[in-house]
Amino acid sequence: MKALAGLFTAMVLSASAVWAGPQYIDGTGYAVSGYDVVAYRDLTAAPIGTPQPNGVEGHTSITADYNGATWAFSTEENRDKFLANPGYYAPQFDGHCAYGVAQGGKVPGNPNLWRIVDDKLYLNITKVVVGFWEEDIPGNIKKANENWPGIKDDPASTNVIPNFTSTAPVKE
Repeated sequence: MKALAGLFTAMVLSASAVWAGPQYIDGTGYAVSGYDVVAYRDLTAAPIGTPQPNGVEGHTSITADYNGATWAFSTEENRDKFLANPGYYAPQFDGHCAYGVAQGGKVPGNPNLWRIVDDKLYLNITKVVVGFWEEDIPGNIKKANENWPGIKDDPASTNVIPNFTSTAPVKE
């Protein structure tokens, strides 16, 4: 039974790796601009059409490596949760804007413009784009999932996130 469970886990992790491409990393040098991706699960999501609460900044002393990037966390417990199942916590489309991927391209995702849909974390680039995204979230997710296989191996975006300055991760 344990062997079967191990095989199943390996298959799931392998399937997750198929969907991974180059991770978006901004000038902080960290995935998701140094924000704690596990902490989104504890934030209270705002209704569609209203701004989400800001993400939680990680710390330089609490990190993990995944998908070719360093990720920062606000607590060791969150880092450990991430390491146990990184594909669950990492944002979709390697941290690129979900609406951008739905439109066929890779642009950065802003860690403060997020939404969890069907237990998956999605980021968007600007507040205006969030409006377009929210007009048809299921349709945009469908388009993005259709487009992703054709662009996932393209280089990660090198653009900066408009109207966003990160102080994360918190240096200790």
